Amino acid sequence: MEIKTPATIGPGEFFPVVGVGPHEKPWPTGDQYDPELLANGDRRNVLDKYRYWSVEAIVADLNTKRHGLQIAIENWQHDLNIGSVVRTANAFNVDAVHIVGKRDWNKRGAMVTDRYLTVIHHPTIADFATWCSENNLPIIGIDNVPSSKHLEGAALPEKCVLLFGQEGAGMSDEGVAICEVLYAIEQYGSTRSMNASAAGAIAMYHWALQHLPRQV
Repeated sequence: MEIKTPATIGPGEFFPVVGVGPHEKPWPTGDQYDPELLANGDRRNVLDKYRYWSVEAIVADLNTKRHGLQIAIENWQHDLNIGSVVRTANAFNVDAVHIVGKRDWNKRGAMVTDRYLTVIHHPTIADFATWCSENNLPIIGIDNVPSSKHLEGAALPEKCVLLFGQEGAGMSDEGVAICEVLYAIEQYGSTRSMNASAAGAIAMYHWALQHLPRQV
């Protein structure tokens, strides 16, 4: 029986993961492999195909498969949900993540997945809106405000930015104002809202069902 101790838990991990140990020799050849990982093992939370690859090699491969979806989240109060949104964004291999507001954000929930993404900071909503306009990206808001339409059944553009508010306060008035359209996720319980990380996962999956091919 193998017992995991705190010392075996890697940076950014909340629970032990198996990973792989040092690679047996002869080592595989190729520029994508990281000699340090081959020698010491790869404990990262990555797909098996990326085991022992350097971060740079993984990013280069992901860049060949990026698509038209980008994610933005407001960060006025150092929201703990941002890290989880970033991790989900990595799972869907979005083109970029935008942090709107404070530059510093809580990275713990991201579990270092931000290393594999382009993260862009915008100090104000106006700066973010200008960037989107210059890059011809419609801004789609996800929040349950009075003007929101139902996300269920909605057709999302293949190329767009999904904008999320923050825990508690939701999307700011300025954020609502720059959205081309706002969608709310149907809820069936007693809570008024779900956190941004949960809403982000649902919205990204809704987009993916429309625009990404199913992987075999």
